[in-house]
Amino acid sequence: MLHASRIAFIGSGAMAEAIISGLLQQQIARAANLTAAGPREERGQALRERFGVEATSDNSQAVQGADVVVLSVKPQVLPKVMPALRGRIPPGALVLSVVAGAQIETITSGLAHVNVVRSMPNTPAQIGQGITVWIAAPGVTEAHKAQARALLGALGQEVEADNEDQLDMATALSGTGPAYVFLFMEALVDAGVHLGFSRRVAEQLVVQTVKGSVEFYEHQQNHVARLRNQVTSPGGTTAEAMYFLEKAGFRTAISRAVWAAYQRSVELGQGRKRFQKLDMDR
Repeated sequence: MLHASRIAFIGSGAMAEAIISGLLQQQIARAANLTAAGPREERGQALRERFGVEATSDNSQAVQGADVVVLSVKPQVLPKVMPALRGRIPPGALVLSVVAGAQIETITSGLAHVNVVRSMPNTPAQIGQGITVWIAAPGVTEAHKAQARALLGALGQEVEADNEDQLDMATALSGTGPAYVFLFMEALVDAGVHLGFSRRVAEQLVVQTVKGSVEFYEHQQNHVARLRNQVTSPGGTTAEAMYFLEKAGFRTAISRAVWAAYQRSVELGQGRKRFQKLDMDR
């Protein structure tokens, strides 16, 4: 699908590197057909040496003759990048955006280009274990969608959304999700240290517990509530712990955090830069 396609990356940061690495490791694309564009010459040189791709600081040059253009810049950089690319991307090329909060209408109008797919990957995509939610602009062909699936598949799993609002939902759930998991793990490690474990041992216990729990779920394929019940004996230690978590509002805190992240994603998509105080009494 992409083996003979010329792919240009506008932005040569961590996400671009993750996609490049995945494409090459899975032999989905050839290094000779990949170009990474970014302002830092040393970054381009590093990608050139590691992957054998082309590198340039000229975005317009990078998109010449491209079959796929990946927008992988930071959200605040996008408004500066699009004017120079407007009308320069080949009409038949697919534009795949991994820019957080950038709506399809913003990209299509900014680039004067209609073949746009917006996506929301998450941090584990950098090791090929991510999940990406994406949606195509109206009129994008099935062939272009197939290209998007192949490219995003290099990052892990991919899910096509039903509407663009679900991209903001995905930002709050799976995009921000690793931070929730890391905070939970950090709290468990600190609790282990408080009990008397060394930090090294506490981290080992927590990391393997989280990893093993996920793999156990995938093996069992039961509802998570049923799996939790399996390890919650009446009157036991787990039941005691669950009681205090529920009493502390653990579920409510998670739900409110996800909702707050969703609202912020919507605000960013609308160009609202100022943070507003959250009314936690609502």
